[in-house]
Amino acid sequence: QVQLVESGGGLVQPGGSLRLSCAASGFSLDSNSYAIGWFRQAPGKGREAVSCLENSDGYAHYADSVKGRFTISRDNTKNTVYLQMNGLKPEDTAVYVCAASPLIWSLNANDFDYWGQGTQVTVSS
Repeated sequence: QVQLVESGGGLVQPGGSLRLSCAASGFSLDSNSYAIGWFRQAPGKGREAVSCLENSDGYAHYADSVKGRFTISRDNTKNTVYLQMNGLKPEDTAVYVCAASPLIWSLNANDFDYWGQGTQVTVSS
């Protein structure tokens, strides 16, 4: 059974940094079976793709809004995917959710079959 559990959210001032974690179980990240994506949803707004890590060589894809500020990575030993968020802005405030897709990579939420519960990130102004 594939399960994803996020952690690391919190309160931070604009310009600050946070590192989110997505602990995976039910599969191994180094098995090339699932791509891991990060999505976010702010109150009153739709779900937005943030980043995706390919299931093969670990190549990273980013939304334009976070490119250059966010970095997605994985630790196969811990079976965990991370999202390092630097230079945070108030518009980054959202619930961040990680998800797994059987595709090599995608930024389309419809391609993701398994979802975590999310972790709150609040960037104060």
